[in-house]
Amino acid sequence: MIEVEHLSKLYGSTSAIADVTFSVEPGEILGFLGPNGAGKTTTMRILSGYLPATSGTAKVAGFEVHEDSMAVRQRIGYLPESPPLYPDMTVEGYLNFVAQIKGVNAGDRPQRIQSALTRCNLLEKRKTIIRKLSKGFRQRVGIAQAIVHDPPVIILDEPTVGLDPRQIIEVRNLIKNLAGDHTVILSTHILPEVSMTCSRVAIINHGQVVATNTPESLMTQLMGSSGYELEVEGEFAAIQQCLQAVSGVKTIEPMLTDLLPQNRLKIKVVSESETELGSELATALVSHHLKLYEMRRVQASLETVFLQLTTEETPVENVDEVEPSDAAIEGGTPNENADL
Repeated sequence: MIEVEHLSKLYGSTSAIADVTFSVEPGEILGFLGPNGAGKTTTMRILSGYLPATSGTAKVAGFEVHEDSMAVRQRIGYLPESPPLYPDMTVEGYLNFVAQIKGVNAGDRPQRIQSALTRCNLLEKRKTIIRKLSKGFRQRVGIAQAIVHDPPVIILDEPTVGLDPRQIIEVRNLIKNLAGDHTVILSTHILPEVSMTCSRVAIINHGQVVATNTPESLMTQLMGSSGYELEVEGEFAAIQQCLQAVSGVKTIEPMLTDLLPQNRLKIKVVSESETELGSELATALVSHHLKLYEMRRVQASLETVFLQLTTEETPVENVDEVEPSDAAIEGGTPNENADL
């Protein structure tokens, strides 16, 4: 449904994104994950036809974004980081206006508006002036305008920024309900957003996609091991010598903590890939008369993978960590959508 190949965007000599390549299957939710300034919003804007790419290609539903811009725009719903709302309009009036400018036939508009209101849980707010809505409801209106013309592709840029925990859960559930009927790209720097919402993730750093896979596969592929946290009484040297004799142990490290009784240590043991060492570690410690108070198996987390991928140096020339804002490009207000 979406195919991006070798996409690059230059602002003068500064590279915002470089050689970005990924794809999204029909009905899938892809999490586009990266730190602030990594190039997420620039990529979303190119896909939506808002910005031209410097090089590379992007196709949506078979149409090339640059060559068939209008055909692409008819097939996407786009929610930028700041929802494009008219605060003095009612929710229903605004959706009717959006449906008109998106080319929805007059006979189909009532049904499309009703469907968008229902899916976004806005039926009770349909006659409410938008400026009187909470931020959470305004975000829902932003999603409703993105789906009112029933597009096959929906692009959501940081859809839960600034929401409270309850509103975040509600928006996440709404996004998950869009899967299947729509192909969704969800741009975010919030890790729980991806693990709780998306079926697949693309991690971007310094303008380059550094990994693409399911969250589970990324954790297995990049970490490649299981970890154990042990609470043991004794000297670290003796514990280390004991555990190093266990076949399959990769690393043994002490963990800093001030909460343990005297003479007790917290130890992190990492095993080789797919190796279960719990019983062997416990047996080794007991046979050496070392007291084991606690053992806990630790799985690799998406946070660990994200930090591993985004803290390593990426060899991209002329990359600035902060991309130029719309204000710098178009002469807008300094703070408007400054985080690209």
